Amino acid sequence: MWHVRAELAPAVLLVVDFGGWYRLESKLSNDNSSDVIQQTQVSILKDVIVPYTHLLPRLQLSENKKRQTLLYFKGAKHRHRGGLIREKLWDLLVNVPNVVMEEGFPNATGREQSIKGMRTSEFCLHPAGDTPTSCRLFDAIQSLCIPVIVSDNIELPFEGMIDYSEFSVFVAVSDALRPNWLMGHLKSFSKAERDRFRQKMAQLQPVFQYDNGHPGAIGPVSPDGAVNHIWRKVYQKLPMIKEAILRERRKPTGVSVPRRCHCT
Repeated sequence: MWHVRAELAPAVLLVVDFGGWYRLESKLSNDNSSDVIQQTQVSILKDVIVPYTHLLPRLQLSENKKRQTLLYFKGAKHRHRGGLIREKLWDLLVNVPNVVMEEGFPNATGREQSIKGMRTSEFCLHPAGDTPTSCRLFDAIQSLCIPVIVSDNIELPFEGMIDYSEFSVFVAVSDALRPNWLMGHLKSFSKAERDRFRQKMAQLQPVFQYDNGHPGAIGPVSPDGAVNHIWRKVYQKLPMIKEAILRERRKPTGVSVPRRCHCT
């Protein structure tokens, strides 16, 4: 696909993550700039971030039960680049009371363990991995487990349409790595605040679902589901794309101004 990259770049791309797309280190490409994806080719201005498909079933608010564990994480400990934070957090939290840190993989056994773990925990840790986000975030939302997002560079689906701070806890990497800070911060949330987070998550669970509820997915898409939210987000992008095109066209000959996106 590298050779058709320039042809695809002007399209509105649906991506699950911006992490690693235009931050590739030049040394990985042997200093060959043609191997580095430029920021204008995948752009927050024109492209749409879509949710990962969640792997765990939806938990209704009426089914929610008492949660014994304060913080839960299941996944691979060792990651690369931006995901190095995960290994550091693991070492800080693995022996802390009321915290579960489990090595796991997305197989049948891991799925059942994740369902149980997320549904019995107040907060679900979401540190950056190989990319800033993953399906784990959307599994947490479907499990009504309050996401604790530790990533300074994360971009999320449908921002501007959804306020993630109404149901998630955002933590700076520098704070998360301070001994005992994260646990103290999570314990500071009252039961009423946690309940409000869960109520908001329950309202927004359908937004992150692609399934329309019909056998074989045959039939109309859900009006409040992920597919229609993606189309709404594309519609929101169009004026910004038009502005970028007009801005590019009106530049005087010989003037060099950094491009905001690869739009045509």
